[in-house]
Amino acid sequence: MIKILQYGEGNFLRTFAEHYFDTLCEEGREYSVTIVKPIAHGSLEPFKRQGCRYHIVLRGMEEGKPVERVREIRVVHAAISPYEEYDAYMAAVLDPELRILVSNTTEAGIVFSAEDMFDGFEGITYPAKLTKLLYARYEAGLPGLYLLPVELIDNNADALKYCVDRYIDLWHLPEAFRAYNERENVYCNTLVDRIVSGHPKTPEECAHLDALIGEHDELASVGEPFGLWAIEKKGKIADLIPEGHHGIDVILTNDIAHYKKQKVRVLNGSHTNLVAAGMVEGAETVYDCMKDERLSAFVRETMDLEILPFVSEDRASVRKFADAVLARFENPYLNHMLSSIALNSMSKWRARVLPSVLDYTAANGRCPVHLATGFAYLLFLYSKVRAEGDRFMVSLKSGDTELRDDKETLAYFAAGGSPVAFMSREDVFGMDLTTIPGFADAVSEKLANLNV
Repeated sequence: MIKILQYGEGNFLRTFAEHYFDTLCEEGREYSVTIVKPIAHGSLEPFKRQGCRYHIVLRGMEEGKPVERVREIRVVHAAISPYEEYDAYMAAVLDPELRILVSNTTEAGIVFSAEDMFDGFEGITYPAKLTKLLYARYEAGLPGLYLLPVELIDNNADALKYCVDRYIDLWHLPEAFRAYNERENVYCNTLVDRIVSGHPKTPEECAHLDALIGEHDELASVGEPFGLWAIEKKGKIADLIPEGHHGIDVILTNDIAHYKKQKVRVLNGSHTNLVAAGMVEGAETVYDCMKDERLSAFVRETMDLEILPFVSEDRASVRKFADAVLARFENPYLNHMLSSIALNSMSKWRARVLPSVLDYTAANGRCPVHLATGFAYLLFLYSKVRAEGDRFMVSLKSGDTELRDDKETLAYFAAGGSPVAFMSREDVFGMDLTTIPGFADAVSEKLANLNV
């Protein structure tokens, strides 16, 4: 039996990691997941009532037809709140069969705080709790763990280990424990990819879900069929985490950066380049955009001409991923709201789109027209923002929508700041965008047309 301790009980892990481990059990292997509630608030009562069993529904398109697949997840054997069941928590921590620890404590979860006390628990950070967990196993003479954080930050396992090392220093823990942590615990960087919408919100959707499942399930969660888990190949991870398709696609790799770049540029970059154009033209979801002939062509041409050629030399692999991304964009069930994707668009544009702009320009001696157009739409959208108390609103064809971004940036546009002048803001973009050959002219021309 391979036992997994999972810090996090949310929809994503239950529709992603548990789908994988449950599939492995179906294939004849033996896995068991114990869920740990990472923060004090919230309740695990639905897990108790349902015996830790629940359903996931994967919705998507296959051969042009919509599909909805229901799967009962049985791999979870306990759900523990360490704040109320500390003894049960420590029993799980000190289980000799425990081999893997998975965590999803949000991007803000992997942090160090010099205020954390070794004797504390409820008020300390997740890395502080983890340090205490690993120290307990060290003192008990138990082997180390494979740590698979899925928090959405670069080099998530490296960041987690950095925090643990700092807590060892802060708490003056024995050097022998530091050596144990280096030798026994294997920190594997990961990248995850599956859109999970969770439990339906409307009564109609809830009733449809109950009918699909055949009963009411408080823990039911909806996601897309696509799933990718890229895991850094270290130690004997292959003995614990089989590669291939097991509910999701699992890849063990020495190059997580490749998969990160592929996801950021192709999936995230396409989203970010599309979002403002879609909102300005009256779309509300990514699916709306893909139903619109002009916006759909814009997405595909941007991807084919200006993004894919600069992701990797393995063109076949990138093309396969891009085709999967387009199929996901066309999934009518996802309800991926453009207003949600638009959160913090300027910093997202810098991380997700600017590298493609620079690569294209360097290779071709001219700026990419479609990426410049997407940025022009973004500046146009922000130029229409108005302040309403603490909120920044914009009027669209679909109705009034709140824009959420850095308040200084939104205030600049709400006060009538020049979109073209904003392009030179090195504090926002890390460089003066007007120095990119032809870029400012292309953006300005498109802005002039939008303002007609």
